[in-house]
Amino acid sequence: MASNTLKDLNTLPVTEKMSECKPSLAKPCVGKINGKSEDRPLPSSAAALDPSVVETEKAAVEVEYIESENLDDVDDADAVLKRCDCLRICLVSFFLQTVVAGLDSKDWVSVCDALNNVRRLSIFHKEAMLHMLEKVIPLVVKSLKNPRSAVCKTACMTSADIFSAYNNDITDLLDSLLTQLLLKSSQDKRFVCEAAEKALTSMTKYVSPTLLLPKLQPCLKNRNPRIRAKASLCFSRSVPRLGVEGIKEYGIDKLVQAAASQLTDQLPESREAARTVLLELQSVYEKAHPIIKDETSSPSSLPEEEQTPEAVTWEMFCQSKLSALSAQAVLRVTNVVAVPAREGLVTAGSSSSSQL
Repeated sequence: MASNTLKDLNTLPVTEKMSECKPSLAKPCVGKINGKSEDRPLPSSAAALDPSVVETEKAAVEVEYIESENLDDVDDADAVLKRCDCLRICLVSFFLQTVVAGLDSKDWVSVCDALNNVRRLSIFHKEAMLHMLEKVIPLVVKSLKNPRSAVCKTACMTSADIFSAYNNDITDLLDSLLTQLLLKSSQDKRFVCEAAEKALTSMTKYVSPTLLLPKLQPCLKNRNPRIRAKASLCFSRSVPRLGVEGIKEYGIDKLVQAAASQLTDQLPESREAARTVLLELQSVYEKAHPIIKDETSSPSSLPEEEQTPEAVTWEMFCQSKLSALSAQAVLRVTNVVAVPAREGLVTAGSSSSSQL
């Protein structure tokens, strides 16, 4: 039976064979969707050939773009912000613990990463790290002692950012940090010295001179002459920041004695810094204690209530507060500017008299 049917099919013309096959191609596919039989039409030729048609169908979801002025406030904004603040504090606290662990790591790369994180926290989250300074500063000092130059430089940069962020809050923790920065700025590789000097400059810029000068004065007597030289430079930068009133309150005699001790130091950096300080102090003293040069207005001719000890000269002041050798050295330094000025006055007076 089957063989007869196959024979009959083979005897048919080709056109009849094609006509019988065509309806089957046009017949829609039958499938099951959700358990029900449904006719699913074939995709159109345009959708099959053009992918943009499919993308258009996928992007049927509409997005509303709201202008800034049309935005509404979130519901219960205070509660949302409070939750965000709590989350931020928790994250920062966890991050701080991670940073402290990294600072104490034996891997120097991890230490550098932790130091950079301390810098980030000092700049962007300084309130959160304030209570951690007692743990962070000793670890930064430890990094300054690290034999790796990269760790030392990163620690110097960290110190500079800490000074600029915390100002006077760092004063109680300054002693060990100051000693290491003075040491690194004087005897290490050049790029480490430069970073340490920048940190010291940041310290003298952001820390109050009234609080900083008592920390610097012991360093002026250090056995290491290079440390004395760097301390003298910091001292010379801090004294002018006091101002006239600040110098009076701090005690000009204390500052003169400290500067005079550096005039005989073996390094020229110390001596030059001492000269700068003494000239500044001389200017302040002469403004606060004007000298009456007119004989008709001498202190003895003034009323008793106007007679004050302000007529004491700079020379007399130095001789009363310093030893003979120190006073002589101070007067020699401070007269470098004063002598040419007097000569100028003399030449001007002689020229005017000749014209008359």
